Amino acid sequence: MDLDRAARQWRQDGFVILPGYLSEETLRPAVAELDLLFPSAQGFHDGTDPRRDRFLGDEFAGIDSFPFAATQISLLAVHDDLLRLATTLLGGDDLRLYSAEAWAKYTGAADYDQDLHRDYLNHTVLVPSTAAEFRQLEMFIFLVDVPEDLGPPHLVPKTHTANLDAKPNWLTRRALADLDETGFVASSHSHLYEREVSAAGPAGTVVAFELGTFHRGTGLTRPGGARYSMHVNYRRAAAEWGNRQAWADRSHEPAWYRFVAHAGPRQLELFGFPPPGHPYWTDDTLAGVALRYPGLDLTPWREGQSATRRAATDSDSR
Repeated sequence: MDLDRAARQWRQDGFVILPGYLSEETLRPAVAELDLLFPSAQGFHDGTDPRRDRFLGDEFAGIDSFPFAATQISLLAVHDDLLRLATTLLGGDDLRLYSAEAWAKYTGAADYDQDLHRDYLNHTVLVPSTAAEFRQLEMFIFLVDVPEDLGPPHLVPKTHTANLDAKPNWLTRRALADLDETGFVASSHSHLYEREVSAAGPAGTVVAFELGTFHRGTGLTRPGGARYSMHVNYRRAAAEWGNRQAWADRSHEPAWYRFVAHAGPRQLELFGFPPPGHPYWTDDTLAGVALRYPGLDLTPWREGQSATRRAATDSDSR
């Protein structure tokens, strides 16, 4: 897949749809653990799964946040193929993962049909930037096939929205019963619904979009249907104002320790771990981290510390 071409389209339209970007082999371990998080379609619709009621009445009730009870789903959020895509789209490898969610939707459980909106109000304390180093990247990842009757997201190319200000943020299709005094909701621009592009696609499809891209979820209409996806968000390290989750707040959960035990330096850097060779790593911090994370192989960080020491010794001897 030509990622440079994908990056050009992402910059031009505000999004790019990559059908089947993640292979079946890549998805398989995560899909095998879906039942640790969510009911199957059958278990939900025939009422045999006791977790069913959780998903009723609220379109967001089907969201689980990182770190997941399913370790393979946590690892998928930081898979090398996603990092390669994020590095290309964001123009640098100094990446941070600032949010990751797994999401189950079931036909009839809730109204998933949304109005067009942008996500920036809960992804940054500021507004979206078009500067390369400050862009934020959202990705929808389909864990199963998502045809039109299983509610794929719809997106509007930014060629149709480039003139819109930061407010309003929600563009409703119907006239508002009451005036929204905040200015964030408006019934104007209903013509943009005619410009939508459906992201329907097979399992492994990645829908990558900018923080300022208007999009919406659509309803599930297939009888007995279920849709499983992930929502993964990246930024460059310098864009510190772009955050949804403080990882330290989740870092004493069993799921976090299981994830760390399976992760490597590149993946852990996404959460703020200093890379091997960073001055943070000393005999004391290495010993402490070894105690905190007994399942983590610290060899890369120890080797990095040794390399730093050798370089310092060589420099002093010149």
